[in-house]
Amino acid sequence: MKVAISASGPDKESNVDQRFGRCQYFMIVDTDKMEFESMKNEHTNMSHGVGPQVVQMLSDMDVDAVITGNVGPNANRTLNSADIEVYKASGKISDAVESFKKGKLDKIEGKTVQGHFGKGGRR
Repeated sequence: MKVAISASGPDKESNVDQRFGRCQYFMIVDTDKMEFESMKNEHTNMSHGVGPQVVQMLSDMDVDAVITGNVGPNANRTLNSADIEVYKASGKISDAVESFKKGKLDKIEGKTVQGHFGKGGRR
């Protein structure tokens, strides 16, 4: 399974970023092979529409699931439309992946924050 994790840094010992669309990095993990690939989030500084843009990018990469701290309304709608499951986590990415593999992460069924969460000046 291919999982995208919102990350605060570029390695698996970084923390899960609590922001989805505006996270600094994404860690793409093949949970079958336990291969980790880091990519900088190029959408971080967009003024609006970040969530759907990020979902499209992840969908184009054939991601099956997302692990993050929070997800806004537009991202949530777009993730649902793309059939990408969303799970809530905090702490280190490596720990979140292990919890995911053991089925211990809670699934996010709706938005957890308002739009523009994590954007400077608007929370």
